[in-house]
Amino acid sequence: MENRISNFAEFYPFYLAQHSNRICRRLHFAGTSLVLIVLVYALLEGPLALLWLMPVFGYGFAWIGHFVFEKNRPATFQYPLYSLIGDFVMYKDILSGRIPF
Repeated sequence: MENRISNFAEFYPFYLAQHSNRICRRLHFAGTSLVLIVLVYALLEGPLALLWLMPVFGYGFAWIGHFVFEKNRPATFQYPLYSLIGDFVMYKDILSGRIPF
């Protein structure tokens, strides 16, 4: 039987191991940046209908990174909530220099 990860502290090292390819991390960073830009723009200036672009940018860039460069299956298929949180934590860690861009 497979060991299930039961909390985010256990999940994040696994998540980072799934993002060892620099291009994959950069695609995640680009997608998350676009998600944040769309969110802010839609809330402040644009129609809320633009919010549908958020998962397109977020998952689109990330999945290209995984399938094309990382050659693995995105963690979001197994741990969707932890994966979403992990993406934003990794984004913060890249911005702070803790993880190389």
